[in-house]
Parts: sequence; C-alpha cells; structure tokens
Amino acid sequence: MTGSEKSSLNKWVFISSSAIIITLLAYTALLPKQADAFFTLTQTAIVDNGSWFYVLTVAFILSFVIFLGLSRYGDIRLGPDHSLPDYSLTTWLSMLFAAGMGIGLMFFGVAEPLMHYLSPPTAEAGTVEAVREAMKMTFFHWGFHAWSIYAIVALVLAYFSYRQNLPLTLRSALYPLIGERIFGWPGHLVDVFAVVSTVFGVATSLGLGASQVNAGLDYLFGFEVNMTNQVIIMAAITLFAVISVATGLEKGIKRLSETNMILAVALLILVFILGPTVFLLQAYLQNIGDYLADIVHHTFNLFAYKKNEWLGGWTIFYWGWWLAWAPFVGLFIARISRGRTIREFILGVMLIPTMFTLLWMTVFGNSAIELVFNQGFTSIGDMVNKDASVALFVFLEHFPFASVLSMLSVLMIVIFFVTSCDSGAMVVDMLCSHGENNTPLWQRVYWALSIGVVAAILSLAGGLNALQTMTIASALPFSFVLILAIIGLIKALRVEAVKQDSLQINAMPNTGHESHDSWQARLKNIIDVPNKTNVNKFISTIATPAFESVVTEFSHNQLCASMEKTFQGITLTVKHGEEHDFVYGVIASRHVQPEFVTDDIENETDNEQSYYRAEVHLVEGGQDYDIMGWSKTAVINDIIDQYHKHLHFLHLLR
Repeated sequence: MTGSEKSSLNKWVFISSSAIIITLLAYTALLPKQADAFFTLTQTAIVDNGSWFYVLTVAFILSFVIFLGLSRYGDIRLGPDHSLPDYSLTTWLSMLFAAGMGIGLMFFGVAEPLMHYLSPPTAEAGTVEAVREAMKMTFFHWGFHAWSIYAIVALVLAYFSYRQNLPLTLRSALYPLIGERIFGWPGHLVDVFAVVSTVFGVATSLGLGASQVNAGLDYLFGFEVNMTNQVIIMAAITLFAVISVATGLEKGIKRLSETNMILAVALLILVFILGPTVFLLQAYLQNIGDYLADIVHHTFNLFAYKKNEWLGGWTIFYWGWWLAWAPFVGLFIARISRGRTIREFILGVMLIPTMFTLLWMTVFGNSAIELVFNQGFTSIGDMVNKDASVALFVFLEHFPFASVLSMLSVLMIVIFFVTSCDSGAMVVDMLCSHGENNTPLWQRVYWALSIGVVAAILSLAGGLNALQTMTIASALPFSFVLILAIIGLIKALRVEAVKQDSLQINAMPNTGHESHDSWQARLKNIIDVPNKTNVNKFISTIATPAFESVVTEFSHNQLCASMEKTFQGITLTVKHGEEHDFVYGVIASRHVQPEFVTDDIENETDNEQSYYRAEVHLVEGGQDYDIMGWSKTAVINDIIDQYHKHLHFLHLLR
C-alpha cells in the first residue's frame, strides 16, 4: 500500500456516512413498522404537495439535456481537448447500461406492461386502448426522462472532474456556486448524502431482487422460496461482487458488463424469434410513434382536474427512484466517459440505451399482453398481480425451450445484481476518497460487504419497504442540489463559449518561420518525423530558453509568471488573481508514424513505429499544432499570441 493510497481516504465522509448508515439500519431493522409508517407518511406528503415539483424538474432536465446535445456546447470534450475516450463504444454502452437499467428490465419487462394493461390509468381494462396505453406508459417511465436524469448528473460530474480538474465526487458540481468551499463541510455533506443514498438504494434493489432470483431457482430446481434462501442468494451475490470489485473496473466490472450485454441480446433475440415476430416489429414502431406523439402530454399530466392515485403510485414513484439512483449511476457513468464530447456523450447515454430499453419492453411486454389479450392465458396476469418477481418465469413457460430461457434469465439477473453491487461499491469508495479510484483493497471490499449486509439485515427484519420509501423520498432534497449543479454547469459552459470566441482572433497559429527562411527549410520541417530524443532536445534548447525569456519579461511587467518542467515537457503559468490563469505548455506527444515515411524511426517506448511532436497545450488541453523546429523568437511570438487571446477572453467575461 503506497503513501498516496493511505492518504486518499476522506475520513470525514467515510466515518460520517458509516455512522448514518448504521443508525438508519438500526432504526429500520429494530422498528420496521414505525419506520415504514414514518417514511410512507413522508412520501405521501411529497406526492400530495410536491408532485408538481418532481414533474417540472424532470421536464426541465430532459429539455436541458436535449438543448446541450444540439447546441454549440456539444463540441466541448469531457477532458482536455486532446483526450480520447478511455473505452470503446461497445464496452462503454455495456457498462452504463448494466449499471443504469439492466436489473430493472429483468424485473419489470413483463410485469409493468401487464400491470398497466390490467389496471390502466384512463382506458378501460381489457380493451385495445388499454394495450396501447400500457405500452405508452411503460415507454414513458423507462424512456428519455429516466436516461436524461442519469445523463445530466454524469455530465456535470464528468465535466467538472475531467475539464476543470476537480475531484470526481458530487461536491464538484457545486464549485461554480460556492468555489473552494466544496473542500470544506458543505462538500462533505453533499458527498455523505450521496454515499448514504447509494448504499441504501443498491441494498434495497439487491434485497427486493433476491426474490426474483429465488423464484427463478424455484422454477428450475425447486429451490424453495423463503427468506433464508433469499439471504443465501444475497450472500452469494455479495461474494461475487467482492471478487469483482477487488479485480477493478478494467477486469471485473468491464468483463461482467460485456458478458451480460451479450446474454441480454441473446435472450432478446430468442424471445423475439420464438414469439410473434412480425407483430412485435409492428408494435415497436407504433409504440415509438405513440410515445413520441404523447410525450409532452404525459410529461405534464398531473391529473389536476380528476384526481388519480395512479400518478403517485407510478410516475412520481419512478421520477423519485431515478433521481435517488442518479448520484450512484451518474458518478459511475462519469467515471467511464472521459474523453467523449458532450454531444457524443448525450447521444450515447440518451438515445442508444433508450432505444434498446424500449425494444426490450416491446418484445417482453407486448408478447406477455398478447398471451393474455388474444390467447386467453389470464393466469399470467393473476400471477403478476400476486407476485411480480415470478412474472418473467411464468411468461417464459409459454415458449419452447422454457428451461433454457429461464436458466439464461437467472444467470443474467445474478450478473446484473453483481455489477450493480460492485459498481455501487466502487462509486461509494470514490466518494469517500476524494474521487480517487486507485484506493486500498480494503475500502472497496468494505463497501461491497456493507451493501450486502444492509440488504440481508433489512430483508430479515422486514425493513426493506421502509428503506425503499426513504430512498425515494431522498430524491426531493437531491433535486434541489441537482438544479444548483445545472446552474453551475451553465455558468461554466458560458465561460467555455467566451473562451472559444476569444480564440477566433488570429485563429491560425504562428507558422514558426521568419520571412527569410527558405521554402525548402519549411518543407523539410513540415514532413520531418523526429523521435523522442530530438523533440526533448528541442524543448530543452529552444523552447525552455524562450519560456525563460517570457517569464523574465512578465516579471518586469509586475505579473506573477512561473515555469515548470515535467517528464513530458514544460509549462508556463501566469497568475491573474481571481480571474482565470494563463497556461501555455509544450508537450512531447507520441504519434503513429505516417505511411509515407520509409526510414525506420528509433522508438524508445514500444515496438510500434512512431514519431513525436512538440505540441502546444493550453489549460483546455492539446491544441493539435506542432512547434517542432521553430526558432526561439517564433516560440516567444506564439506564447504572446496565445496570451493576447487569453486577455481578450478575460475581457469578454467582465
């Protein structure tokens, strides 16, 4: 264990979170009925008096996310300008999908459409209109609104962490509003809230989901459905999660997510082929049309003129659940999204998972309703109303190879729970470690075990319903924090826009050659592919003296300027007090050797043929132009040009 690892733990957040979790666990476990009554009363008060606020908040979030994706801000990268995504598109989508929706689709893919069909909010039960309304409302609850909540939280965290170099924790979202105070007690409180919310949210999901795994094992192997067996299932899932979280994001979570994505696609295809295929294709397109046509109406429908308990039991419940899970899922998505542009991020988080989710709901939901509505298998509906956890397995009984499909489903459910548990432990560990993910093993294991222990104790004590209600009620204070974070993001993006406008002055960088240089010399410098040694030599013999001259001149003009040498290159910083500092660096950057080069270039880092560029980096990241071969005067002029643009940027901000 290194010294940096030892010092990464935020003891204030770690100890406070643990104490609050133990206190709430004791309350709900020792007094489950009183806790359930108290939290239910709280949730009822929120639904009766604050449902309009939930609806307005979620509608604003969806509108704002769409605006960001279409606006000029979409080109901003979540990281330095030169950064690239850490994960391939397939791996990225697999991980965010597994953490965000995976287990919910297994539990509600059959159950929710059937429940809406049997008891629709406005249509007459058992009619064609009830079928259409059931799918519209299912799409509404699992579509763009849910993913927009995850997207905005993840975007805020990723932007301030990777773009502004702040810790990857929830407190960083408030930096534009309270500044350095995020590193004091206000920031600690925000992170403690996120830790408690995440632990109880994941634990509640684990506890409730164990019943579905138990139902599947009972169907396959006669594994009796009882609380003891469900605790054994939770213990096994927690053990797998500990192993996964111990191996880290790159191995455990990544590989499990990719495996489950393959299994999910396989199960979807099998049910699609074995079921009413042509009808499902038609239904999918019509469901999307109905969903989009009524999305504004459903978004703002509060049943104000005709009171309906359905709103609080479903829509407000879902909005609260997505908001309550947003700190966990948002931070996890942010962790895996470094290097993507805002537009690419929003398309990836909003569009692709939503379309897959809606396809899943169509294939499973419409197929289940078809069995009841047209084929008369009403027993499926009766079983769903009695116990939603068995809905998927009762549904699969009506397909060929039912045992194979059920076995595949149980395996998927277990893996989805493992990925939720281990990614939850990783997120909580980061919240307690100043956003660091290279933490001691005991911390990750501690939080993975904590989630399992909380779920098991509450299941045995009958306190899961109380905790579920409390978790949803916690969405109300978090929604206020999220609105403040969005305001902070808007302020930061406006600064980015002003910065981009300021760079339009003399936008083309200095060519680096005085007029008396021969065109042959310029051509040779352009097509040259130097190795690392030559670039480092240029930095030490040309760029460094240029930096030193500029620092001296800045000092003569009463400006606080300094130069720092790193293993990659050199950086010049000019302090501007409360305003944005000017940063100009020259970095030795490695690139793959062009195909037109025939001579072998000495490579000091790996076996791949490569060459190096002396690239300019500003505070936003690499600017993608090379100053290798420039004269000292040319380098100085480029620094002054970039400083001129920076002063114009500060002028536009004032």
